[in-house]
Amino acid sequence: MLSPIEKILFFIATLASLYFTYIGVRRIARHISSGQGKINWSLIWKRVGELIVKVGLFQPVFRFRFWPSLLHALIGWGFLSFLLINLADLIYAYTGFKLLESLGWFGQAYRLIADILGAAIIFGILAMVIRRFILRPKTLSTRESTLLHPKARFGISRDSAIVALFIFTHNSMRLLGESFYVAGTGAADRWQPVISTVAGLWSGTDAHALLVGERIAFWLSIGAVVAFLPYFPYSKHIHLFFAPINFAVKPEHKSIGQLNYINLDDTSIEQFGAAKMSDLGWEQIMDSFACIMCFRCQEVCPAYNTGKVLSPAALEINKRYHLNYGGGTDVPLVGNMISEEAVWACTSCGACVDICPVGNEPMRDILEIRRNLTMMESNFPKQLETAFKGMERNMNPWNVSQQDRMKWASGINVPTIEQNPEPEILWWVGCAPATDARAQKTAQAFARILNTAGVNYAVLGKNEACTGDSARRAGREDIFFGLATQNVEILNEVVKGAGKPMRIVTTCPHCLHTIKNEYPAFGGNYEVLHHTQFINELVGAGKIRLSMDSDQFKVTFHDPCYLGRHNKIFDAPREALRSVGALTIEMPRNSAKSFCCGAGGAQMWKEEEPGTERVNNARFAEAKSTGTNTLAVGCPFCLTMLTDSAKADNSTIQVKDVAELVAERMK
Repeated sequence: MLSPIEKILFFIATLASLYFTYIGVRRIARHISSGQGKINWSLIWKRVGELIVKVGLFQPVFRFRFWPSLLHALIGWGFLSFLLINLADLIYAYTGFKLLESLGWFGQAYRLIADILGAAIIFGILAMVIRRFILRPKTLSTRESTLLHPKARFGISRDSAIVALFIFTHNSMRLLGESFYVAGTGAADRWQPVISTVAGLWSGTDAHALLVGERIAFWLSIGAVVAFLPYFPYSKHIHLFFAPINFAVKPEHKSIGQLNYINLDDTSIEQFGAAKMSDLGWEQIMDSFACIMCFRCQEVCPAYNTGKVLSPAALEINKRYHLNYGGGTDVPLVGNMISEEAVWACTSCGACVDICPVGNEPMRDILEIRRNLTMMESNFPKQLETAFKGMERNMNPWNVSQQDRMKWASGINVPTIEQNPEPEILWWVGCAPATDARAQKTAQAFARILNTAGVNYAVLGKNEACTGDSARRAGREDIFFGLATQNVEILNEVVKGAGKPMRIVTTCPHCLHTIKNEYPAFGGNYEVLHHTQFINELVGAGKIRLSMDSDQFKVTFHDPCYLGRHNKIFDAPREALRSVGALTIEMPRNSAKSFCCGAGGAQMWKEEEPGTERVNNARFAEAKSTGTNTLAVGCPFCLTMLTDSAKADNSTIQVKDVAELVAERMK
C-alpha cells in the first residue's frame, strides 16, 4: 500500500520515535531503581492467574464508578485487540498482505471483535471527553488547599486532552482507512459490519481516490502511534505499562499497606522511615508512574471527605510531576510531595490502597514519612506524647498501671494463664477493653459469653501489654519493636507451656491485625480470631442459646477498618447480629467500602487536623440515616468515637459492641 519512499520515511520516523521513547523509559527505570529493595521477578509466575483477571477483565476498575469504569474498559479492551490489528496493518502497508484474512475462522472472528471494539473505543473516548471537559465532575480534581505540583492542575487536563486526541485520531483514521479499502474491493465485509457500513458512504468513489485516502488514513492512524510514543513515558497513560507490573511484582504483604520489619537490635541502621523519595521502596516510586490520576483514592479518603488537606492522589501525582519535570528522587518528601499537616491527617484506614485500580499504596508512603518524622526528627503532634509515655512506662496508651489490668473483671470469673496454663483459647483482652470505662463493658459481656458457653480459656492478665499498633502507625517504631518483642516472647512461652495448639481471640481489630499480620516478623505465628467469629462458632455449636425477640430489632453495623478492609472479616459480625434476631440495615458505605470512625492511625490520641467536620460525626450521620435505633460495632476505638458522636448529636441511637448485644440476649 505504501510507496517505496513512504516505506523509508515511515521506517526512519519509527526509529526516531523508538529512540526518544527509550530515553523516556530509561529515565523512569533510573528513578525506580533509586528506591530501596530489589524486584523479585519470580513473583510473576505465582500471580499469572490473578494478573489475567485484573488486567484482562479490568476487575479492579469496576469496584467504583461503574459507568466511567465501563467506558474505560471499552477503550482498554479495544486497545488490547488492536495490538494484533496494528501489526496486521503494518504488514499490509509494507507487503500488501492481509494477515487476518489469511487466518481462516480465527482471523474472521478477530476482525469481527476488533471491528466492534474499534467502534467502542471511539464511543468510549468521546464519552470520556464529554465527562472530563464538559461535565467536569469535582471528583477529577483536588481542592486548592491541598498541596499539588504547580504544573499538575493544568497539566492533568492537558495530558488527558492529548491522549484523547491520540486515541480518537488513531482509531477513527484506522476505521476510515479500512473503510476505503473495503469500498475499493466493491463488496461489503460481513466480518467488519461497522467498517462496511462506513464503506457504503464511498460507493462510486474513484479507485485512485480511495487508495490515496487509504494512505493518508494510514499515516494519520499508525503515524499517531509513532508520534505519541515519545510522549507516552511522560503521560499519565504510562499506567498501561506499569499497572500490570505493579500487580505482577509488588512485594507480598500480609495485609494492605503493611510496613516492613525493622530490626532495632541492629545498631548499624542509621535511617528510619522516608525523608526523601529515594528512601521509599522501588515499588513506592513506581506507584507514581502506575497512577491513573483518577482521584478514586481521594474520593474514599475519610480525611479528604471531611475537609482536611490530605489527598492520597495528590501525593502520587506530586511524585510523578516532580520526576517528569527533571527532579530526582533525592528530594524531601514533606513540603514537596505532601504537607506535614496532611501526613498527620491520615487514619491509616486503608481505603486508598483498597480502592486503587492499579495497586498503589499511598498509605504506606505516609506511614514511612511518619517513621522518619518521629524517629529521626522527634517531630510529631505533641498530643501523642501522653500515649507514647503510657506505652513506654505502663505498656498501654491510657497510662494505666499494669497492676490494674484486671480490674475490669472484678466480680466475674476470668481465669488468668497462671490459673489455667493449658487453655484452648487465649483471650487477648486488649488495652481499651481492659482500661477504658466504656470498652470494659465489651470485655465484661464477652467474658459472660465465654463462661456461659463453658469455654476453656485464659487471659494474660497483668502480663498482657499493648500490641503497639498506635505506636507503629504514629511512626514510633522503637516503642512498637519493644512491645512486639516482649509480647511474642510471652505468647510463645504460653503456647509452649500449653503443649497443644492454641487459638488467640481478640476483642479489638487493631490487636487482631497486629498479632496476626505483624508479629510473624518477630517469630510469632498464631491463629487469631475476632470475637465475633468465635461467637458464631459458639452459636453454631449450640454452646450458647439466645432469646429471639418476637419482632426483629433493626441494627446497622459499622465495619471497623482493621476488621473489614485490612483483614477481610465482613460476615462474622453480621451473622452474630442475625443470630440474636437483628435485622441489619446497611449504611451507604459498608463492608470493604466502609467509612472510617476516625480513630485509626493513632488519631485516637490526638486532635483531628482542621476540616469541615469530624470523621466520626460524618460516619455517625450515615448510621443515623438508616433509621435504626442501634449502631453495632466490633472495635473499642469505633465504640468510643461513635459514642462521642451520638452524645454530641443528643441522639437516642445506642452504640454497642456486638458482644454486648449477644450477651443481653443469652438465655
